[in-house]
Amino acid sequence: MGNRKTAVSNERVITKETALEHVDKDLKGLILHLQRFSTEDGPGIRTTIFFKGCPLHCLWCHNPESISMEPQIQWLENRCIGCGTCIKTCPLGCLTKTEQGVVIDRELCTGCGDCAEACPANAMELLGRQVSLDELVEELIKDQIYFEKSGGGVTLSGGEPLMQPDFAAALLHHLKKRDVNTAIDTCGVCSTSSLDKLLLYTDIVLFDLKEAEPEKHYDFTGLHNQRIFDNLIYIRDYIVKRAPEKILWIRTPLIPEATATRDNITSLGAFITKNLAGVIQRWDLCAFNNLCRDKYRRLGIAWQYASTPLMTKDAVRELEQCAKLSGVDPEIVIATGATRVED
Repeated sequence: MGNRKTAVSNERVITKETALEHVDKDLKGLILHLQRFSTEDGPGIRTTIFFKGCPLHCLWCHNPESISMEPQIQWLENRCIGCGTCIKTCPLGCLTKTEQGVVIDRELCTGCGDCAEACPANAMELLGRQVSLDELVEELIKDQIYFEKSGGGVTLSGGEPLMQPDFAAALLHHLKKRDVNTAIDTCGVCSTSSLDKLLLYTDIVLFDLKEAEPEKHYDFTGLHNQRIFDNLIYIRDYIVKRAPEKILWIRTPLIPEATATRDNITSLGAFITKNLAGVIQRWDLCAFNNLCRDKYRRLGIAWQYASTPLMTKDAVRELEQCAKLSGVDPEIVIATGATRVED
């Protein structure tokens, strides 16, 4: 009887210890793609995972394909061989061949991906695919030697990874078990319970602060910014009280005729000085870029910044100096991004 009790007891222990692992194996996440050898999403050489889905609709978004939580199709004209296979394959008749190429009726298209699977030239691309936890972890671990040599790791970006908190937390958990440095890039629109899930396994938080004035933030992104500021304070308290080893970076996009104003940078600097002194390690000012114009065109979306040029070096330098004079430690302010070549 004693041996039997021991066996039963051990079985219960094993079941308890493996329950979470079993649940994790069933999790799937909706992602866009991986970007290897990234040097802009945290320290060292990193692999960035772009999650699909974002609660904000920033007018300047550089990844418009990441906003919707639904899979989407895009046509890549430089790959198309004009065979018409995609048109014949589409079950809903969403595709039409014109003189300009293949046109997608986005009112009808459900993103089923049949056309992308059938296309012999990979000219039809499915944006957004479900991946299993094991599949993604094993793919990421292939880059571990680069992480170790450079002090890099894996960054969860998007879109917004906190829109898929269970999958994102499980992914971070498994990466930490492999001794991989982890980072999340977040817009800050989420619940504190979701933050708790991810912060437990996150080494670095890259937090976006876009616009200080609430109504302007609403006009630019579709949401007010109170929750964003509240969540940033929550992260600050989490770090101070529970995990002082965690790293916090703030990132502010410099968007012409929007966030790239002296008033905005001064206000954000005042908030950082008052609330984050001694906690924040870096404040990135990310200069506007227009390399995403083709993304909007392929998705059939008009982009109001399509004709907006890059900022001048002097304009970026002026805002960088403004940030350094706003009250923050000037050593943490770093301006990044390409600038316009002037005559």
